[in-house]
Amino acid sequence: MQSKFIRLGYKKFAADYLFTGKEMHYNGEVLITDEQGIVKEIVAKENAGDDVYFVNGIICPGFINCHCHLELSHLKGAIDTHTGLVSFILAILKLRHSSETEMIAAMLAAQEAMINSGIVAVGDISNNAMSLPTKLKSKLYYHNFIEVSGFSPAIAQQRFDVAKDVYHQFIEHYPNQTSIVPHAPYSVSEQLFKLIDNFGHSAISSIHNQEAFDENEFFLKGVGQFTHLYQQLGVDTQPFFKPTNKNSLHSIAGFIQTPKKILFVHNTFTSSLDIDYLNATHPNQEKIFCLCINANLYIENKLPPINLLMDNHCTLVLGTDSLASNEQLSIVAEMQTISQHFPLIPTATLLQWATANGAKALGIQDRFGSFEKGMQPGIININHLSADGTITKTSHSTVLMGGSTW
Repeated sequence: MQSKFIRLGYKKFAADYLFTGKEMHYNGEVLITDEQGIVKEIVAKENAGDDVYFVNGIICPGFINCHCHLELSHLKGAIDTHTGLVSFILAILKLRHSSETEMIAAMLAAQEAMINSGIVAVGDISNNAMSLPTKLKSKLYYHNFIEVSGFSPAIAQQRFDVAKDVYHQFIEHYPNQTSIVPHAPYSVSEQLFKLIDNFGHSAISSIHNQEAFDENEFFLKGVGQFTHLYQQLGVDTQPFFKPTNKNSLHSIAGFIQTPKKILFVHNTFTSSLDIDYLNATHPNQEKIFCLCINANLYIENKLPPINLLMDNHCTLVLGTDSLASNEQLSIVAEMQTISQHFPLIPTATLLQWATANGAKALGIQDRFGSFEKGMQPGIININHLSADGTITKTSHSTVLMGGSTW
């Protein structure tokens, strides 16, 4: 039978493996797109006709980086590894301000590196509007999480007003891609949590969650490195903070009621009891758990409990964190590290976290994340696999076609 894809204008891609965003194909199926990369069909190779472009390894949709701090790109290599979270935070506060020229150049370089590594969409944390001009020049899709912090109740309204100002600068250009979000349980007061939650304009939220053992200890007993953090910052927590005898997530869960969807980021010390508690108290909220394994190893030298999260049927996605806590902003590098430490996780599962799950987390599953007809998710080739098709330390990604914003 003659192929219906013989006319000019079709692009045809095949590889050893074709991952659709949800499942892996092993039989030489061919991905058919138009010249702009809009998916037309996946067909058996005998029905594809001539001019099929074959590559070694895997073809998959473009990657979704669900957690990044583009504005910290100038801090690459500036902070030692394995300092622990509190020392890392203090270093960020000391070093984060630099010349505008240096910061913009670093953001542009980091953004270009993400594009070249196959990332098509980013959930990016912004504490100010400095990254906005860089993003507006980009091919990447951005969801901007305007992050606010302030542990003292006395500054809650002031900090929230600053965040609203940044928010309004972003929504002028990203009207449906901007949220005001809390930084972390240990850095946001009850009053500030309530201001954020009552704002009500953010369908998608994000929060750094249980990134360090001391985070839980601070809420349970009022001890640990976070007491040192506030001493160093000159903040007397005694007048307004009392230990809750609960861990951090239980202590603040009541203040994150409004968003329909929440990305919990890091989760290094999250337990089954925490997940059960969230499911019981937030039954109608979509809960996404974002892994940033290279940042966890960089800062705390700890692994996230990936097997526990999988056993509890959590929806998992991937992020890179920032160049202050990572050597590169690469989703392939995140998958490489996960595969190294959790070798039983199938490659198809890692790829689903990196593509379809990430797209759904950012609410862009109608454009990105899978090879469904009419979508333009980008086309990426991952090569240098092991003999059984596993992503290895030497695996490398190449962009075959860009995504829908390119």
